[in-house]
Amino acid sequence: MTDLPTVRTKADLRARVAAWRAAGERVALVPTMGALHEGHLSLVGIGRQRADRVVATLFVNPTQFSPAEDFEAYPRDEGRDAGLLAAAGCDLLYAPSAEEMYPPGFATSVAVAHVSEGMEGAARPHHFGGVATVVTKLLTQAAPDVAVFGEKDYQQLQVIRRLARDLDLPVEIVGGPTVRAEDGLALSSRNAYLTPEQRAIAPALNRALRACAQAVARGSAVDVAEAAAIDSVLEAGFDSVDYLEVRSAEYLERLGPGPIDSPARILTAARLGRTRLLDNVAI
Repeated sequence: MTDLPTVRTKADLRARVAAWRAAGERVALVPTMGALHEGHLSLVGIGRQRADRVVATLFVNPTQFSPAEDFEAYPRDEGRDAGLLAAAGCDLLYAPSAEEMYPPGFATSVAVAHVSEGMEGAARPHHFGGVATVVTKLLTQAAPDVAVFGEKDYQQLQVIRRLARDLDLPVEIVGGPTVRAEDGLALSSRNAYLTPEQRAIAPALNRALRACAQAVARGSAVDVAEAAAIDSVLEAGFDSVDYLEVRSAEYLERLGPGPIDSPARILTAARLGRTRLLDNVAI
């Protein structure tokens, strides 16, 4: 397998991108934190369809972890990830150090209001500030024509779309469809933590979302459909549901309690043992 060219400084990244631009080539960016699976690699494929060159980033961003979350335990295997990216057609890996991204004296943060509030924003108060800041830095460092993010983290995707619009960043933000196992479970690095018994239960989360989406689309009251979906998830064997909510598709405003008449999304996070699973479905 061909080794994937790797750069570790923004100066080297910009030099590579400048050379491609001088040759008239379009550039796509696929930011990741590693621990890659087929979902991540599908984003590289979308980047290849939309640009001549694809840059993937690998950076476990400390600012999006709260003190209660174990940043040090996050899986890291650059060699494995680089091999997968090379096989998927990636042209360059940008793998900066924490010091490169946040040099001494770093004192700036990016906060995106409204779409970041509630759901993951409530469950993980530090998360979206860290995401918005690091993504802004990556977009300005790489200056891509297009950047690709997965729809599985739908609230995060909408936060990134909002910051790109509000900061007038000249980049197209593209959402890649959620990649799923045959039984409907969304692919996630977290799935590795599931026991065989929990893995058999896990697809019930997506089944409940799809049933909820169908009920709302048929005219069911939103609050009734949400409550039924939560009951279904708990009856299947999940330990708890952090949230399961119908929100407007673009601005993530809370909808209900009655029927809806505009594009919407159902988003959820639920706990199965020590694993917290996220999923969402369009209505």
